[in-house]
Amino acid sequence: MSNTSTMSRALQSEPETTVHLLDDWFDVIEVGLRERVREFIQAMIESELDTALARPRYGRRPTADSQNGDGSKVISGHRHGHRSRSLMGTFGRVEIAVPRARLDSATGKTTEWKSSALRAYQRRTKQADSLIAGAYLAGTNTRRVRRALSAIFGGAVSKDTVSRVWRKVKGDWDVWNARSCAEEPIIRLILDGTVVRVRLDRKATSIVLLVVLGVREDGQKVLLAAKNMGGETSEAWRSVLDDLVKRGLRKPEFLIVDGGVGLEQALAALWGDVPTQRCTVHKHRNLLAHAPERLHEEVSADYNDMIYATSAAEIEVRRRAFIRKWRLKCKAVADSLEEAGDRLFTFSRLPISQWKSARTTNAIERLHEEFKRRIKTQTVLPSAETAAMLFWALLAAGQIIMRKVDGWQTLTHKLVNEPVDLAA
Repeated sequence: MSNTSTMSRALQSEPETTVHLLDDWFDVIEVGLRERVREFIQAMIESELDTALARPRYGRRPTADSQNGDGSKVISGHRHGHRSRSLMGTFGRVEIAVPRARLDSATGKTTEWKSSALRAYQRRTKQADSLIAGAYLAGTNTRRVRRALSAIFGGAVSKDTVSRVWRKVKGDWDVWNARSCAEEPIIRLILDGTVVRVRLDRKATSIVLLVVLGVREDGQKVLLAAKNMGGETSEAWRSVLDDLVKRGLRKPEFLIVDGGVGLEQALAALWGDVPTQRCTVHKHRNLLAHAPERLHEEVSADYNDMIYATSAAEIEVRRRAFIRKWRLKCKAVADSLEEAGDRLFTFSRLPISQWKSARTTNAIERLHEEFKRRIKTQTVLPSAETAAMLFWALLAAGQIIMRKVDGWQTLTHKLVNEPVDLAA
């Protein structure tokens, strides 16, 4: 005897009911506008051709000595039918009858008239491309973009369309990488190498992006470079910095770095006399790596008391106390702190209002976290360069907005000449 189970009619029909309800959301205004889009586009192109030929359709051909209102000679030519073009915009996909014409040239030959409004081989409006790229950058993969925008484009967006639109972004990326930095009023640089995991050739891969943020005189942070150089070697960093200098970047007044050896060597060779701040967060991680786990909480408490002290003099007192204590308790921790030298406390030479933004490379860390959140749905990236391009595009498209640094009102103040006394 077999048991048969049945599903209630209400449960069986729920998906169908949901689809029917969505399909039944009828908007008279939307439908009316979309029906008139074809007529409007065709009328606009016809008007453009009328202007080029100096006569409407079926109008009399102008004489050889006719002139336009501005004194220029009228271009003569003749129409020869229409051709069908498919165009997709935020209004959906429409089929347009585009007028054709031949224009007479001075040599006696004729050339095909080309519309400036509808470019040759154009299949989508710029606004449609912008909408597709924006949805992709918002953290939606190629297949999901198609479903998300199907209501707007009438199901005319395929995953291949999204990929083609994204490839067009590369043109803007190449222009950005070659732009001049001479007019940028950069006074501070934040430099860090950030590791991101992406899927290349269907395998999870870790790549290193070398990121350079600039701080303008008004305190606004801007992305200056994001490159995959294969690692954080001195040569890699020097290549990134030399490229910025070649494009006109001025010598900064202050540097904030992650403490990597390769970056330190590159900066010493290029801007050895610029005041440099070692990231206090990176150093905190180094200290914990040198201490047994049972001492992590105590190390963190002592370190934070020192770093977040309210004056340079108090920082000096607490630093000495930290060194004395941990030389006896865990010498590796004390040695790690001393390794950073006075560069760990360069921020204390700035006005106190700037300390929060000058202590760390957290501005880049926050971008990295947002980047990781956005690429979760992009299952496979075609190349390592695409990761750097996506990092830039999130900022360029306004998906991530960087605010001004804390204490920007005092950025024009000069550093105090005397660094913290590190004599223990």
